[in-house]
Amino acid sequence: MIVAMLMFSALQTLPDVPRWARNAARLAVLTPLPSSLWRLPMAWGWMMGFGPEAKRTLHVPGWGSLYIVGLTVFSEVFAFLTLGLVQSWGEVWPRWVPGLRGRPVPVPAAVIPALVGAGLVMVYSVGLIHNMFVNPDPDAPHGISVVVLNLCYAPIILWGPLLLAVTVHYWRRRRRT
Repeated sequence: MIVAMLMFSALQTLPDVPRWARNAARLAVLTPLPSSLWRLPMAWGWMMGFGPEAKRTLHVPGWGSLYIVGLTVFSEVFAFLTLGLVQSWGEVWPRWVPGLRGRPVPVPAAVIPALVGAGLVMVYSVGLIHNMFVNPDPDAPHGISVVVLNLCYAPIILWGPLLLAVTVHYWRRRRRT
């Protein structure tokens, strides 16, 4: 029941948020999903086109699996937080946050981490583009496997700019109130 309420509330955009910002936030949430879905089978030892050396280096299955699952959860949770920039729980602390519930979220408490996150994702994206096109890793998958890998990671390139746009909108909108 609580999960259903959270899911429903996660779709409720504030009335003064324009359609472009709502859509940008929703798209930002989806950008790491393909890479997460691509990466998860590696936690169980399916190397997605990488050779046996990568399996040993990553220690999968094994403790490296925890890293892969943790990275996946980390990226999905932080992507989900983008919705707070267009929804009420990004302006007023939700009731499940002890000690803060019902209080206004300070603008810098949302804007600064979002800007840092957007910047980090954009820096990562430059490296990703470099590895895709300029200097691919010789140990990386080849053939159809590298095509699938690149298609799954390509949406992340949009995550930083989308997050930046939604963050600037949030800052401008909250500054007016």
